[in-house]
Amino acid sequence: MEIIQIVGFCLIATFLTIIIKDQKPAFSFLIILFAGAAVFLFLIGKIQTVIDMLERLATNANLNMVYVETILKIIGIAYIAEFGAQITRDAGQGSIAAKIELAGKVLILVMAIPILTVLIETIIDLLPS
Repeated sequence: MEIIQIVGFCLIATFLTIIIKDQKPAFSFLIILFAGAAVFLFLIGKIQTVIDMLERLATNANLNMVYVETILKIIGIAYIAEFGAQITRDAGQGSIAAKIELAGKVLILVMAIPILTVLIETIIDLLPS
């Protein structure tokens, strides 16, 4: 089971961080950063599998791929912003983490505008005149 490998790896990184934190705080942060990046890289293959499956489903359902790609980009922005905010928060920079989260939310809103526009236009078209 892959989750056991991920949790085991992260627990080892956590224990190393706790042990090293008092003597070398910068090295401790590097361990956290490396562990986070390693987990992210491990999951990229799984994420690609999900994206491929969603694209196949959208193609089979005759959906416009522009909207599916936009939704996938929105999901990617959310995950990357959360990852960056957590790493920044681990470094003790909560205010910068909050800015990363705000930037992610604004970018998601900007990316969602075309989808919201089509949705509103569809609703208007369905209403009786």
